Amino acid sequence: MNKIHKKYTMTVLALLMAGLLAGCDEAKNPTPITTEVPISKESSTELEEHATDEKPSMTESSATEEPTETSAPYNPVADGYPALKADGRSWGLAYRETGLQPWGNETSKNLAEYNAYYVGAANENVIYLTFDCGYENGNTDAILTALKTHDVKATFFVTGHFLETESELAKRMVEEGHTVGNHSYNHPDITKLDEAAFKEELNSVKKKFNEVTGAEISMYFRPPEGICYSQTLKWSKDMGYATVLWSLAYVDWYTDNQPMPEDAIATLTKRIHPGALVLLHNTSQTNAEILDQLITKWEEMGYTIKPLSDLVG
Repeated sequence: MNKIHKKYTMTVLALLMAGLLAGCDEAKNPTPITTEVPISKESSTELEEHATDEKPSMTESSATEEPTETSAPYNPVADGYPALKADGRSWGLAYRETGLQPWGNETSKNLAEYNAYYVGAANENVIYLTFDCGYENGNTDAILTALKTHDVKATFFVTGHFLETESELAKRMVEEGHTVGNHSYNHPDITKLDEAAFKEELNSVKKKFNEVTGAEISMYFRPPEGICYSQTLKWSKDMGYATVLWSLAYVDWYTDNQPMPEDAIATLTKRIHPGALVLLHNTSQTNAEILDQLITKWEEMGYTIKPLSDLVG
């Protein structure tokens, strides 16, 4: 490996280790489970091996080249820590300079083969706002109110537990024109499921949502903890779902250690980028407190929040 490739690989992987995030929320137990991403010792070792043994599939000149495609295929991180690896991977990101789309640990091009998405067009100041709803702890009402104030339509990914315990909130989401997607019934590690069990998780949410709201759930799926691989992506695609990952998130899921509102706003404005697919958690008190101000700041930065259907169709 030449010096430029080696140096660049080490830099990218260092960014990935610093920026790796995955969605977390609770399926049935209102005590939050430790889900998102801290990289395990095993995966950290693997990343170190990639940094020394593998080089990105790019030329020296492409190291600083910016993407020109609407959802740029250029992505060196995916070579070192691919999400589609056979044994499954949590979705991870390496954030770049403000205003640039982050690298995910798989390319948009490869994800598209499975009807999966993590970012929109690189040349449009558009945001797609999504929330993971594993359970309710008193913040969703304020989130919905802030969205209504700005006439913004978001997407809520719900679990079976949320639908069982918060039917009125689910109905309100529908009544106020939001999209509701599937986050699995029990929030399992889907890489441990066979095909039948995987389909049961999704079908149970679909059935319960219809029972609770009288509406049909939108055919969008967010894997619990962002864990996915080629087989589960194929199964969800075969069921008619688009898998929806994300290109912007932050540590908002520890209910007993919430970020300060000013820090959260600083992070979410610094990391915003064209085509951002934003993941927030409904369990975050900080998110409920800042959402009105955050949307205003994004709008002042020239961004428009559009429904997920504009990206996925």
